[in-house]
Amino acid sequence: MPEAMRARPKPTPETQHFWDGTRAGELRLQRCDGCAHVYFPPRPFCPSCASRKVSVFKASGRATLYSYVINHRPAAPGFTPPYAIAVVALEEGPRMMSNITGCPQTPEALERLTEAYYALGVYNEAKTAAAVLGHNYPGSPWYKDAYDLLQGRHLQPEIDQGSWISRILS
Repeated sequence: MPEAMRARPKPTPETQHFWDGTRAGELRLQRCDGCAHVYFPPRPFCPSCASRKVSVFKASGRATLYSYVINHRPAAPGFTPPYAIAVVALEEGPRMMSNITGCPQTPEALERLTEAYYALGVYNEAKTAAAVLGHNYPGSPWYKDAYDLLQGRHLQPEIDQGSWISRILS
């Protein structure tokens, strides 16, 4: 069965420049000509000073990952789980939601959980994250790193039934 299509946006006069930019492979932002405030999402006036004298410009494309979540449940047509929903802080200032693509998301996230819990000394959670990682991605470099980390304290990846990870997976 073919995958459902994603919903298509309906541009308005206020957002047309943004959608034209996406078609051209660009992220277009707005800057207030009066106070120089850069903002997103598109609107016909500056949210900082209410001036209607605004300019459109191409964003640099550089951002810092602010937060993300990996979604494992089907949420909307055209989005096949797992996929990452991210909030990024653009170099120009605004924060916006995005997707993270082109990298394995779930195994890296589980390995990072293992590292974080290990560093905090919460070994039952570290062992559980590593066990889930090993079960689902046994040959991955992420599992090898998690396993090696635990071995430094002579720990083995194993499921702790009291772990929050165990509770959400059961």
